Amino acid sequence: MKQEEIFYNTGIIPVIKIDKAEKAVPLAEALLKAGIPIAEITFRSDAAEKGISLLKKNVSEILVGAGTVLTPDQLDRAVGAGADFIVTPGYNPDIVEKALALNKLIYPGVNSPSQVEVALSKGLKILKFFPAEVSGGIAMMKALQPVYNVQFIPTGGISAGNIIKYLECKNVLACGGTWMVSAELIENEKYDEIYRLSKEAVDIISQLRSGK
Repeated sequence: MKQEEIFYNTGIIPVIKIDKAEKAVPLAEALLKAGIPIAEITFRSDAAEKGISLLKKNVSEILVGAGTVLTPDQLDRAVGAGADFIVTPGYNPDIVEKALALNKLIYPGVNSPSQVEVALSKGLKILKFFPAEVSGGIAMMKALQPVYNVQFIPTGGISAGNIIKYLECKNVLACGGTWMVSAELIENEKYDEIYRLSKEAVDIISQLRSGK
């Protein structure tokens, strides 16, 4: 199954900041149990590279992304750790070019028509929309939909309360979210709560995607 199909079927991409790499495995296991086979480990901590590597070695069923990739060095480390895809908060031409040269799937962040067009010029048609809520949110998704043949992954301000409204937009592939993998939950190793919140999200998304 292609990444975009996994993204669509799941509807939610957990965006994760871990303080200790060893927490990545039980965290991913909780997500998988809830029906989320995706984990985006952000380079907002020094544990990201090792966390990605541990997931690739120990939880083969999960699709592992490297998020908040800001530098070519971080890109190299993410690829070396085995990341299945790369996510950047903004559109960094150097990182995009390097990822494409490495034949690595990348979803750069955009929040304007001009940035969308730059991405399209590179053949990219799945883009992160960040920061979603403060960049126009659902209204912006609806405005861009008839203009561009692009699928978005809105991230930033997505919650259990608004994710369905985003997913109802025809050009939204999935949403990036943190509420089910908050720093407090991870720090205190509340994996049962992570499972519960993740399962709640999966259930409401599956009802939408199945048309029930």
